[in-house]
Amino acid sequence: MNILVIGGGGFIGQKLARELARRGTLRGRTIAGLLLADIDIPAPVDAPFPVRTSTCDIADASSINRLIGADVDVIFLLAAIMSAQAEVELDAGMQVNLFGTINVLERCRALTTAPVLVFSSSLGVFGGEVPDPIEDWTATNPQTSYGTQKAMCELLINDYSRRGIIDGRALRLPSISVRPGAPNRAASSYLSSIFREPLNGIEAVCPVAPETMQYFLSPRKCIENLLIGAELAAAALGMNRCMTMPGLTLSIRQAVAAMTEVAGPEPARLIRWEPQAEIQQMVAGWRFDYVTAKAERLGLGRDASFADNIRYYIDDDMPALR
Repeated sequence: MNILVIGGGGFIGQKLARELARRGTLRGRTIAGLLLADIDIPAPVDAPFPVRTSTCDIADASSINRLIGADVDVIFLLAAIMSAQAEVELDAGMQVNLFGTINVLERCRALTTAPVLVFSSSLGVFGGEVPDPIEDWTATNPQTSYGTQKAMCELLINDYSRRGIIDGRALRLPSISVRPGAPNRAASSYLSSIFREPLNGIEAVCPVAPETMQYFLSPRKCIENLLIGAELAAAALGMNRCMTMPGLTLSIRQAVAAMTEVAGPEPARLIRWEPQAEIQQMVAGWRFDYVTAKAERLGLGRDASFADNIRYYIDDDMPALR
């Protein structure tokens, strides 16, 4: 079993690599090799099998063609231009999020090996005039360039899977919180920074009102769901290879209360509530009420409580920052 992680330098890619190293198997087979690729060389990961690292420009077809060989059994496609950047820089978002995915699909088409492809999609595929709650068969109706690019990729993954070019599955990620590291250019970046920074004794700004609702999932549960998604049999996925990961629907106020439950009152006092019109306008178009019956039936899960998200961050990521 040979595995490729495109976006292997990001925090999800690195956590996924470490979990693969811990498990040593995927889809019932021993992992023989893991390749981590990203625009910058990814950090190496210790494992009981060979781990290689490589640079890769997903927007460059020749780079993808050199990266993906006939021996690759499973591809995790995590690389993306984030939502806020994709909204400001249309060309960059199209080149990476859409045409980069097409480059991967076309390489798989040329190889004729039909690898398993796990694609990280987004809740941004929904929006506008869609009903609440959003269910498994709700039509996508993106209201951002990022969401539009992800929705187009979902359609392609369904079609290339129908044709037998790949064995694809697209998993829509909730807001992953609490993310380690520095803020990124995702519009949802504050959904980690308002917990991460205060837990580390640093002031943070919340740009939305406390009653703003969001749909949360921890990094630990996200990795677990990605691996479950990779191991699903094609027959279990049915005619639609795309699904939403289960998550927790909470207000920002409720999530902050969960942090206080775990870490005491001091971190919450470091949050400055300063509404920002641009962020509030974008967030107002996000949906937070999801019924994820298909994903749950297939074994994907959510966190028991947001207090667990806080505990996981403290256990998994805070020690690395000290």
